[in-house]
Amino acid sequence: MFGLSVAYACLKSGASVRVVDPNGPAAGASGGLVGALAPHTPDNWNPKKQFQFDSLILSRTFWADVGKAADMPTGYTPAGRLQPILQEKQIPLAIERADQARTLWQGKAKWTVLDRPKDPWAPPSPTGHLIFDDLSAHIHPRQATQALSAAVQALGGDVVRRGALQGAVVDATGWDGLKSLSKDLGREVGNGVKGQAALLDFAAPDQPQLFADGLHIVPHQDGTTAIGSTSERVFKNATNTDNQVDDIVAKAKRLYPQLRGADVVERWAGVRPRALTRAPILGKHPLKDGWFIANGGFKIGFGMAPLAGQVLAKLILEGLNDIPADFDVALVLEAE
Repeated sequence: MFGLSVAYACLKSGASVRVVDPNGPAAGASGGLVGALAPHTPDNWNPKKQFQFDSLILSRTFWADVGKAADMPTGYTPAGRLQPILQEKQIPLAIERADQARTLWQGKAKWTVLDRPKDPWAPPSPTGHLIFDDLSAHIHPRQATQALSAAVQALGGDVVRRGALQGAVVDATGWDGLKSLSKDLGREVGNGVKGQAALLDFAAPDQPQLFADGLHIVPHQDGTTAIGSTSERVFKNATNTDNQVDDIVAKAKRLYPQLRGADVVERWAGVRPRALTRAPILGKHPLKDGWFIANGGFKIGFGMAPLAGQVLAKLILEGLNDIPADFDVALVLEAE
């Protein structure tokens, strides 16, 4: 997703682009099932949160443009997110965040505390209170990645399994790239975290995504609903599913009675690239002249990708650096 986003932005700026993807689009972590585009909380504001906010706002037009160029669905749905407030003492904090969102989110999105909404789709809440934000959206990762690849080609770019590395090179190789960079630098800059998810035959299009008890429930436009995901720091096989995905499906069906009769139509596993700082890594490669890095998206990669592509394209093509300092490789090298 990061590599294709950079390619798309470079093409929109008039550059010639070749994407070399040995396994084809959506073969790795970007080909997953869940696609929960959700912001960090609107408090303790920092450059990472601002960048994510700007990218989520950009997503509202970005994915429509991609879908139009590709003539393919992306699954992007700006339906927001519902999450329960579990303890009474958390209600004042949620209300305070709603107040801060009015300023920090610039009137472009809202964070709202709901009191006992009568909605069968809503997650169970011991306090009866829920948080709804309309900055959140969801996407079908596999569809979106394939559509973005098609859009790159529709704009004149090449997407190939093998090809020469010419001109400016963007290394957007996910967790394998983080392992290679760590080896080259002689210290760890990031790693991979495996995630397992499931897809249910349950239609709830245009409903908000749900987040409760560590689970994301994401209804897709194609009549399925995704459940995810695990976070596994230690694993033997990157793509095998096991009883852990069965556990999250069982947990989701306990929480949400409406899901109990739904069949599992797909189980999926993949490894997401996680930088030590937990922020994306964007910018010039520390060891290779003329090379750049786009990596470390982890759980927020799809939300960050539209703006990440634009700022890295601007750095490559114009030499102008609008990338937050927190995303620089040098900061990752300083992280403990």
